[in-house]
Amino acid sequence: MGNAKRKEHALDLTPSVEPVTLDEITHLFAAISRRRQSGDGKSKTAKLFAAGLPKMAKKLVEEAAEVAVEAVRGERQCLMSESADLLYHLVVIWNAMGINPSEIWGEMRRRERLLGIAEKLPKRSIRAEAHKLKAD
Repeated sequence: MGNAKRKEHALDLTPSVEPVTLDEITHLFAAISRRRQSGDGKSKTAKLFAAGLPKMAKKLVEEAAEVAVEAVRGERQCLMSESADLLYHLVVIWNAMGINPSEIWGEMRRRERLLGIAEKLPKRSIRAEAHKLKAD
């Protein structure tokens, strides 16, 4: 896809909206790491880590469903709130799995090189690459 085509599909950020940078996710990741290591068992983050990956995954799925419901309902403010919750739970799982946000951005850049946009790859491509990496 040429640059002109890509610009057509770019997000329209109005001047009154300050764009969020990827550093916001990195900042959240660092805050989650600090909370995880703090030993404060009262925080939501610490409780999630104590509960383990199954609980983290359950919360991620719940938040994703809530995002979808609010989108269908057309509830913009609720959608934004639920989206923030979803991102938080996604970053918690990345942290638990030892995945740094920069690794995710690297995957997004790789997809853009392959497809011209960082869209979802076919599952068979992802599985084939995973098997190739394990074999190496």
